[in-house]
Amino acid sequence: MATTQFGEAVRRWRDRVSPQDAGLPVGGHRRAPGLRREELALLAGISVDYITRLEQGRAVNPSEQIIEALARALRLSDAERALLFRLGGLQPPGPERVSARITPSVQRLLDRMTGTPVAVFDAAWTLLVANPPYAALMGDPSGWRGLERNAVWRNFLGLNNRVRHTPESRAAFLSAMAADLRSVAATYPNDPRLKQLVSALLESSETFAELWSTGGTGVHETARKTIRHPYVGDVTLDCDVLTVAGSDLHIMVYSAEPGTGDAERLALITALGTQSLDTRSLVG
Repeated sequence: MATTQFGEAVRRWRDRVSPQDAGLPVGGHRRAPGLRREELALLAGISVDYITRLEQGRAVNPSEQIIEALARALRLSDAERALLFRLGGLQPPGPERVSARITPSVQRLLDRMTGTPVAVFDAAWTLLVANPPYAALMGDPSGWRGLERNAVWRNFLGLNNRVRHTPESRAAFLSAMAADLRSVAATYPNDPRLKQLVSALLESSETFAELWSTGGTGVHETARKTIRHPYVGDVTLDCDVLTVAGSDLHIMVYSAEPGTGDAERLALITALGTQSLDTRSLVG
């Protein structure tokens, strides 16, 4: 019964979200004003087939990550999000867990930054959402799953990276990320997914293990970065990491000084989009 109700709730909430509200282009004949399954799949990073099976009650036991992604894509209120978790057979994550909740106010902020590369990460630097300009600049993350969506994991595992570093700047960057993650682990000592991330990093990266053993804490801060784009070449941008009062979310924003060559290159990257770009690149 819960599985059937879960699918019915997803369908009902999908019908009330317009493509315009979700920042999607509107074109062609539409039988209903709400999101199509394909559009919800795109927004949530879930396959269309899985959403179909969920809505038809043929998929059981959706994971916490799936439910959270659907709640974000459907723009659910706190009460609706909690209901979706319970319909999926799970309790909503409590305050002892790293939150993946994007508040309506943050979502509205993202909706208004359509021409600026923006991504939102949770406290442990797991990517929650990236807008199209960010995907065009840094690589399309829509196919990433599990630990692949975590920026600490991607950096320490040396996955394909568009950000240029000197040996010194890379060492400082990795040290800051390890220190930041240690601060988060101290804040959320009982979060199982965070424990899994740290354990996986300790097993997979000698560099991370060495930095972790120092016991340092800190934060990953604003920086100026040079990104090597596969078609446009190098573009140097300011990378600001914003925080929201009462939230552990990291909002990463890339910008260029107006009237510069970097601003022109960034505009070209945004216009190019991701249709022909390598999807294995790294979160910056």
